[in-house]
Amino acid sequence: MKYIILILVLALQLMAGVVKSPLISVDEQNGVATIKIDKIDVGMSGFIAHNISKEHSVILKNVVVSSYDSNSKIATLKMSPYDALRNNALPSGRWNVTVGDTAILAFGYTRGLLIAPNNDIYHRITKSVKNLQWVHPDIFATILSFNGHPTPLREDFTNFSIATSVGLAFIYLDKKLFTVDAKSFKILTITDAQLKQESTQLPFYTRVEEIDAAWWGEGSSRLDYYEPYYYKLLTEANPDNKELQKIVNNFKPEASK
Repeated sequence: MKYIILILVLALQLMAGVVKSPLISVDEQNGVATIKIDKIDVGMSGFIAHNISKEHSVILKNVVVSSYDSNSKIATLKMSPYDALRNNALPSGRWNVTVGDTAILAFGYTRGLLIAPNNDIYHRITKSVKNLQWVHPDIFATILSFNGHPTPLREDFTNFSIATSVGLAFIYLDKKLFTVDAKSFKILTITDAQLKQESTQLPFYTRVEEIDAAWWGEGSSRLDYYEPYYYKLLTEANPDNKELQKIVNNFKPEASK
């Protein structure tokens, strides 16, 4: 157990802190920009800030690290519209992303949400990791209930990340802990976690007794199986992750509690 947590703490330390780097190229037509940085993880999300003056700046785009060349130290960022702040009363500018604007990545990586199958695993992991502010899954469950989603959708994780400034989501599946960017749902690390799982609470451990369901629509059905569903969410967001593919292929559904 100590070995497992040591690896997790080390991974968190490597990802801790907001990463800032100026853009060295911009391709607005294809929606990409690049930065030069010593180390970065593919899948990290963030945004691009543009300085209006010495004291003021504006956020122009969301970004996700789509690729990284360790030889050239060049990271490619995929841009998308910034949607974290919505207020029709606020004026909108006409600024374009330009070289020299600042990419701000790993924002919110000091706050995490843990999806665990039961109370014991949840508390064993969260109590062992001290360098992270854990946001309780009760809050996530309450939001799911408001949206009528007893089965959490990927968009629920994204919206939860935006609403609570949670940058990391951790999902415990079949003796492994997946660390993902809460907005992009891209896998950052996969850690062995040999914890005994004696029971499973659906859709995840929470003290909320029941998550309300909508009359119809995606996410309105009750979750029947824990591991297969979260593996499905991870696979859809990480189709090229070979380590994940190997884990999923070796997973035995009948072992799912």
